[in-house]
Amino acid sequence: MESPNRRLIRPPLAEPKERASSGARASALQKKQAPPDTTNAENFYYVKQMQSKTPVVIVLQDGEELNGVLEWYDKGCLKLTRDEGPNLLVYKSYIKYIYKQEG
Repeated sequence: MESPNRRLIRPPLAEPKERASSGARASALQKKQAPPDTTNAENFYYVKQMQSKTPVVIVLQDGEELNGVLEWYDKGCLKLTRDEGPNLLVYKSYIKYIYKQEG
């Protein structure tokens, strides 16, 4: 049962409009920050593999597989140290993918 003294109380309609318009102006004045260019996940992966000297397989765009350990990297290439051949400098643009060597 409802009480006969209950009434619905509504705020004035002009009040929310003023708040919304002032909030819109404030957010328009604040510029959104651009997302970061890199997440550094790639760098973190390379550093982890280099520190643990994990044997990796680098598969190139043409399907050739290179086995070795990452020695260092920079923005454009990786240095792969190999036991069964000369060390290689591999351009990142030629790499299809990298995975950890099993066994």
